Amino acid sequence: MSAATNRSLAGMAGLFGGSPRSWQLAPVYARFEVRLGKMLDAKQITGQHLAHYLRNIDVQWDRINTFDLPEMDFDEDDRQVLRLVPGDVLVCEGGEAGRTAIWQGELPECYYQKAIHRLRPLTDRDLPRYLFWVMRYAVTQGFFSAHGSASTIEHLPAEKLRLFRYPAPPFETQRRIADYLDRETARIDALIAATERLLTILAEKRQALVTYAVTRGLNRATPIRDSNLSWLGMIPKHWELKRLQFLAEVRTGLTIGKDYGTKELQDYPYLRVANVQDGYLALDDVTTVAVPEEEARSCSLAVGDVLMNEGGDIDKLGRGCVWRGEISPCLHQNHVFCVRPHSVSPEWLATWTATLPAKSYFETRAKRTTNLASISSMNINEIHVPLPPIVEQQAIMTFVTEGHRRLDSMSAATVRTADLLRERRSALIAAAVTGQLVVGR
Repeated sequence: MSAATNRSLAGMAGLFGGSPRSWQLAPVYARFEVRLGKMLDAKQITGQHLAHYLRNIDVQWDRINTFDLPEMDFDEDDRQVLRLVPGDVLVCEGGEAGRTAIWQGELPECYYQKAIHRLRPLTDRDLPRYLFWVMRYAVTQGFFSAHGSASTIEHLPAEKLRLFRYPAPPFETQRRIADYLDRETARIDALIAATERLLTILAEKRQALVTYAVTRGLNRATPIRDSNLSWLGMIPKHWELKRLQFLAEVRTGLTIGKDYGTKELQDYPYLRVANVQDGYLALDDVTTVAVPEEEARSCSLAVGDVLMNEGGDIDKLGRGCVWRGEISPCLHQNHVFCVRPHSVSPEWLATWTATLPAKSYFETRAKRTTNLASISSMNINEIHVPLPPIVEQQAIMTFVTEGHRRLDSMSAATVRTADLLRERRSALIAAAVTGQLVVGR
């Protein structure tokens, strides 16, 4: 027996070591036929018998996409051995190796490509739905990932899947476990969905709070006037409205990959679009760039600068936050604008960029390509900024900060609840398929 096989058997013993002795630890090949699908070959498409087929991406956990599937020719032999029938267990060979769903006969005729394993019970003593839950547990525990290929993209070869040993109790026990997990995980999933809806509501409330406060103020009885800007609408009558170019200097950053010839270079950390989030900085992955000292000086950040993204996904345009000198020195690349205020509070400006009207402005002025968008420094300079009196600005910022603190606390509690529910779901699956939880009749 090979060393790799010994390691695999040891891993399976650890995975299912606590299973009841009466449950047979059976290899998949002894109970299911394992067959890879058809190799894709555009030259084989003649149109003689075109039929839909599933790709790896179409097989998600407990869900199969059958919308707008591609087609390929399947000859008579293919149709005999590769046609899907209800109850077939489909296991992803690559990507998230081991991801599993069960074919329920969603289409009258359908096949599958080579990136998918099809497992079909050899007898009526095995329940596909029970195997689904076993696979869910094994993947969650990282079993196939840990024993898969060492390449960047994980793979689950057919031979490893065939040799995978799992606890196979009697058919009636399999049915009770599968029914129990279907029922209980559905309840937990409904609760998780409710927490996700709550998080969405809290995010929307956060957005509404900052938008209303920064465009209308705190006193609802304050007289208002038309800003004469379609994307902004009404603002308090006594507020000023100025273009950003009169309030701050918009500075562009480094062009990465520039050739500096024979000049002496030095490494500096710099910020990318990924580092500048909506209202906060993600500094866990900051890269460096080698540039001359004079270039670094022209692109260095200073405490109080407001960072705004120049490009990326449409929802990332203009989003930003105040630089507090978290890294010193630190530069910024040309996809991140450095806005250096001289006649406006950095906090007020950063908060203003998070409002719905500001986001609308950035989106309407953006230059779009297929998947990305960008905005010019000229358009950044042209955005109008509402300016209450300083005392009112401070009161609004205090209100927004306290409101954000309350909403963030509620969001954090909701996330913790969702995490606990996911842990509960994983624990139930593990206990049921290993026999630690006795499922009643």
